[in-house]
Amino acid sequence: MGSGGVRAQARGLRAEELAEQLLTRHGLRILERRLRCRGGEIDLICLDSTTLVFVEVRLRSAGRFGDAADSITATKQQRIIHAAQWWLSGAGAAHARRPMRFDAVLFEQLDPASARWLRHAFELPAW
Repeated sequence: MGSGGVRAQARGLRAEELAEQLLTRHGLRILERRLRCRGGEIDLICLDSTTLVFVEVRLRSAGRFGDAADSITATKQQRIIHAAQWWLSGAGAAHARRPMRFDAVLFEQLDPASARWLRHAFELPAW
């Protein structure tokens, strides 16, 4: 990975830290960070009271390809859903009957003031 890739990875990790701080300030409890499985990934898994929340964190400057929200494509959503199903069938099985939602925390720059928290960023299709 070149130095640009290392910088981008460090910026992504910092965005995840800022998102975690935002969510915990609002009372969410972090259950998992940076969950990876074959074919999917989730940045944060949280509990919002009794609701299980799968969170995608995006850092992207607005440009000709759209903003951070536009970068959560249908393919990306499927990867998140796949990872959620994988986690719920294993380590997260105790949470499988909870209500669930998919949120996004979006940053246009690495500044907590630029954060946008989208609750219900996308819907879960029938499993």
